[in-house]
Amino acid sequence: MAFFLNGVHVPHRKNTANSAAVRMDAPNTVTIPMAMHIGRPAIPIVKVGDEVKVGTLIGAQDGFISSPVYSSVSGRVKKISDILLSNGAKAPAVTIESDGLMSDDESLTPPTIASREDLVEAIKKSGVVGLGGAGFPTYVKFSVESEKVDELIINGAECEPYITSDSNTMINRSEDMAYGIELIIKYFDPKRVIIGIESNKKAAIASMKALANTDARISVKVLPSVYPQGGEKVLVYHTTGKAIPMGKLPIDVGCIVCNCTTIAAIGSYAKTGMPLVKKCVTVDGGAVKEPKNVIVPIGTSIKELIEFCGGLTSAPEKVLYGGPMMGIAIPDMDAPVLKNTNAVLALTTKEAKTPEASACIRCGSCLNTCPFGINPAGIAAALTKKDFETVEKLGINLCMECGCCSFVCPAHIPLVQNNKLAKAALREEKTKEDRK
Repeated sequence: MAFFLNGVHVPHRKNTANSAAVRMDAPNTVTIPMAMHIGRPAIPIVKVGDEVKVGTLIGAQDGFISSPVYSSVSGRVKKISDILLSNGAKAPAVTIESDGLMSDDESLTPPTIASREDLVEAIKKSGVVGLGGAGFPTYVKFSVESEKVDELIINGAECEPYITSDSNTMINRSEDMAYGIELIIKYFDPKRVIIGIESNKKAAIASMKALANTDARISVKVLPSVYPQGGEKVLVYHTTGKAIPMGKLPIDVGCIVCNCTTIAAIGSYAKTGMPLVKKCVTVDGGAVKEPKNVIVPIGTSIKELIEFCGGLTSAPEKVLYGGPMMGIAIPDMDAPVLKNTNAVLALTTKEAKTPEASACIRCGSCLNTCPFGINPAGIAAALTKKDFETVEKLGINLCMECGCCSFVCPAHIPLVQNNKLAKAALREEKTKEDRK
């Protein structure tokens, strides 16, 4: 498998980089989905009329790849209903009417951690998932024998335009990060802890270098500001030199990769016993009146979050969870902030309007910028012919949907969308073959 430093140089637009995060007051209501992670949704364990506090368990983990869900406000359960998620699926959600007090659940206490098993159990109960956007239940990553872990790679790349919430974590929550790292070092004994940060984040680099001085095994790797530097396989390669084979995971090459905010959340829960109930979210885009980082209760509506940032200057062309390269459009402004929401972008027509596609000119730009050397134009052609053998041979399953190909295409062909369709079509084809 080939890796390249090529990527693409996206405009940074880190408008909120130098502003401290602002804490949002209790929203009127929160709607907290039971599916804010990869895997099976949590099961609601409260009923309408129940009183809850900040940190009260409202959704029980369902199976190994799942995560518990907690109330982010104090108040009363108003309803339990299915809501439409941004991926088009429906999931149960608990709507809570806030009493405005934000009273903590009195039963919460810091977990007792005296072994590797205790640490994994604590991470499980914290409700922490991949907070950089992936949403994979974090405890699953650590459910491995410590002997398999050579490196802990902490992702502070934050390579998408606009987003600065992770930088805010590295600058202002270094103590939480340090405690999370300390626990992982103590019970997993990795040979190295590497914090990967893009070179354009000077304050975050300085903060993490100070953290690294606390233990000889911790180092900061300053990376070129090239998108998609924060992609898991890309980050592992550029911090360790190890290539993760297709179909394999970081642990197969001795690595555990965690987002920096995920590490801070682990440290915070270990110190306080308060599970994941709030998130630092970058609110930006040309349609936002006052871009800022906001510490917001999970389940707050996007509408209320944007109103907290002064509202909109104009009707947005598109509103995204996440950044402009890999973000997902929200179904409506009532959509809630999720565990893995790192940004909400309200983009103007100028920022978001996609030009009309024209014919491929075979320039090879998509191939040259892909971190894995995939040929998106070739995949698109094979998909049109329903030549699934070629689709697979061209490495479609390596695609991490970073969008570099679409970004550089002079013909404005939606190549990353074609790749997503090709993946789905290939899976469907293989299912048909298995049934024969």
